[in-house]
Amino acid sequence: MMLDRLNASNDVKIYSVFDEVFLPYGRIVKGYDFTDLLAYMEQQTEIPENGNIYYPSIEAMEKTAVFEKVQNTLYGGIPIQIGYCNGRNTTYNGFEYHKGSEINIAVTDFMLVLGHTWQLQDNRFYVGDETVFFVPKGTAIEMFQTTLHLSPCRTCDGGFKDIVILPRGTNTPLAVKEKNGDPESALLLQKNKWVIAHPEREPLVKQGAFTGLIGENKELYY
Repeated sequence: MMLDRLNASNDVKIYSVFDEVFLPYGRIVKGYDFTDLLAYMEQQTEIPENGNIYYPSIEAMEKTAVFEKVQNTLYGGIPIQIGYCNGRNTTYNGFEYHKGSEINIAVTDFMLVLGHTWQLQDNRFYVGDETVFFVPKGTAIEMFQTTLHLSPCRTCDGGFKDIVILPRGTNTPLAVKEKNGDPESALLLQKNKWVIAHPEREPLVKQGAFTGLIGENKELYY
């Protein structure tokens, strides 16, 4: 069993998103037919040889029948975007959060490293306070806006594929970025995207992310 194998390979406990431990972080999404989105991902997208790729909004995915159902019901009528993240990540790297839930649909198995926004201390999160979850292929989850997260981590050599649904505009460039008296303003990196990075995660640091993940940039094994 995959979950048993992952736990045997790592020195951190790995839970399933179907465990009760996941309830403060999110929920399993049911009642939506994501078949067309999954087919697009399997037939039209590739996993890069190195690193990750992320596209916030894909027109073909937003033309599927389920788009309006998710927008009108799951998001209560506010504009959304559907994109994807594919890659080969194995390390924590940092955390982000949004003002509004994120839907992830596992096209492949993957792991997620999660925390809570209330665990941030002076814009810092300490490695050891996180919880790691296994998301089985075909599972759709909602992560609440208070859930800290970042890229999935792979569970096989081939990498991972993940459908990502968010309020429209999220993870796109900011028109204006400025700090003020609110400490949270130091974490704003893109539209509706607040980020803390591990100092070793150069791509995020170069973008200007606050280096707030303290401790080892742990790697997850499979």
